[in-house]
Amino acid sequence: MNVFDGQFPRELEDESIYIMREVAAQFERPVLLFSGGKDSITLVRLAEKAFYPAKIPFPLLHVDTGHNFPETIAFRDALVEELGLELHVRYVQDSIDKQLAVEESGKYASRNALQTVTLLAAIEEFKFDACIGGARRDEEKARAKERVFSVRDDFGQWDSKKQRPELFDMLNGRINVGENVRVFPISNWTEIDVWNYIREENLEIPSIYYAHQREVFQRDGMIWPNSPFINKDESENIETRTVRFRTVGDMTCTAAVESDADRIERVIEEILSATISERGARIDDKRSEAAMEKRKQYGYF
Repeated sequence: MNVFDGQFPRELEDESIYIMREVAAQFERPVLLFSGGKDSITLVRLAEKAFYPAKIPFPLLHVDTGHNFPETIAFRDALVEELGLELHVRYVQDSIDKQLAVEESGKYASRNALQTVTLLAAIEEFKFDACIGGARRDEEKARAKERVFSVRDDFGQWDSKKQRPELFDMLNGRINVGENVRVFPISNWTEIDVWNYIREENLEIPSIYYAHQREVFQRDGMIWPNSPFINKDESENIETRTVRFRTVGDMTCTAAVESDADRIERVIEEILSATISERGARIDDKRSEAAMEKRKQYGYF
């Protein structure tokens, strides 16, 4: 059977819309965490459907490392303007300038982990009580432990041992003063579900998800994008190759894959035959076996 003969399972969309509406009903100051990646773009479409014909009743928040792909930032701004959305942007550079975060140094320096400091400061600034994110359980084992409503304490920390039961789709948004909840409406989706949804909804996504020519270099068996933000040594030669990105994060921690998938049908076919996971191209996850879980414990997305 051709992979495109079937349709996206609409019960997943129904579940996600239900979660969006529960957020609006149970919380006073929710926000949608927006990176410009495919998962957060999917969340925006789900929110549109959940509240149509009204506008999305909460703002977007982007924590900008300053090392993002330019294509992603351009896409973010165009989407916000097109849909008339409210967008808050907070910058990691500001956290560094205020000495709240320390810039990493060395060959593998990245600002990715520093986003936590900026995110927690933004939550405190705007008094957000629910942060909607695009994490999925199939991405990574730490994310598989999350509930749909995942409580963070008054320090923004997550404890995997203190997860609330979620029985019969009953979502408990009750929190104490100072706490907030991370909400994951597409927890039960897979990477292929997201791509099929994008295809069926005809959603625009940043061009870097499709095959394109780019200056890259090889390091540790991975294809890194050439960027002034990445510390290269003299032995790392820059070359132009045809690549695409399977996931989008900070340029310093997101590897490319060689690909000629220049349209969505070919992307889906490529993913179905892939031998590594989606986050296998995320360099930040390779710092340790428990890298993601440790970051989440301190308030990461």
